[in-house]
Amino acid sequence: MTLKETPIIKAHQDMGAKLVDFGGWNMPIHYGSQIDEHHQVRKDAGMFDVCHMTIVDLRGCEVNDYLAKLLANDVAKIIGKPGKALYSCMLNDEGGVIDDLITYAMQDAWVRVIVNSSTRKKDLAWMRSQIGNMAVELNERDDLAMIAVQGPNARELAAKALGDDIDGAQALKPFNALLINADSDKERFVARTGYTGEDGYEIVCANDQAEQMWRQLAAAGVHPCGLGARDTLRLEAGMNLYGNDMDETQSPLESGLSWTVDFSNDKRRFIGRSALEKQKEQGINYKFVGLILKGKGVLRAHQQVLIENNALTGELTSGTFSPTMQQAIGFARVPTDAEDTCLVAIRKKQLEAKIVKLPFVRNGKVLVD
Repeated sequence: MTLKETPIIKAHQDMGAKLVDFGGWNMPIHYGSQIDEHHQVRKDAGMFDVCHMTIVDLRGCEVNDYLAKLLANDVAKIIGKPGKALYSCMLNDEGGVIDDLITYAMQDAWVRVIVNSSTRKKDLAWMRSQIGNMAVELNERDDLAMIAVQGPNARELAAKALGDDIDGAQALKPFNALLINADSDKERFVARTGYTGEDGYEIVCANDQAEQMWRQLAAAGVHPCGLGARDTLRLEAGMNLYGNDMDETQSPLESGLSWTVDFSNDKRRFIGRSALEKQKEQGINYKFVGLILKGKGVLRAHQQVLIENNALTGELTSGTFSPTMQQAIGFARVPTDAEDTCLVAIRKKQLEAKIVKLPFVRNGKVLVD
């Protein structure tokens, strides 16, 4: 199978990236040291090629009604607020998570949705199937590329690299976005969002401008980073990964994402609502927590979690070694009455771990003891 490549592939090769197959894409896993890249983002600024993400524009006079049905979170929170972003899950009828995504209000009757690359086909098929006869037009923007610039100095260095094109973004509040040079050949979409637990931007531009932007950012001092560091950063920041921490067999209520479900409007019957209401009524057996391994070892997905005096067992959904904390950390789905400590089955041993509230690290600060 021929791997797909992003518009930045030549720059990756020139800069010494180690390229790997990532869901059918030829992507950089690191540029020499994953740990160094992790620290670069926590302490200064790093950038990630996220052109493999799927960008979708939805337009039409019924787009708000459509999203009110499609999303578990309430799109009314961003209607009439151009640039405002909303994080939500898209559910099936049983309340399972089809995908998690970010929706941006653009203009009247226009929203932009960014979904995961690994779920592209099923997401687009589901989104199209839910339009029905509604006045909504779905357009996948495969002509656009996206670069994430993250870290405490990311915004300053991005402005230095891209000049006047990004000046307006300096006033952006977190989880907001704006269009720069709209309706021109240098149009950019700049969002103050990210997947690392640090400040920064996600910048969308035309495919034919992406490589130049990457090189400009590197020249300004933004360090190229691979997807390996992106994973350790998101884990420290307590951010779910679709396919690991939630999927179509798990509801957001069992996946640490209850805060993304809005039940406040009784008349808004979003897809999956009835199933979630039933789940709440019957009671939820599992909760989503962070784990810190007390001794030496490595936490990995699918390791069994044992709770003293409890017949129910839990499971690791993600795990890694935290470069910031210098400890093994992970996410786990554990029985709701689990407190303080647990045992993790690692090979033939049962090792003690501390149960903590997520996140582990945000904005360079460790938030757990």
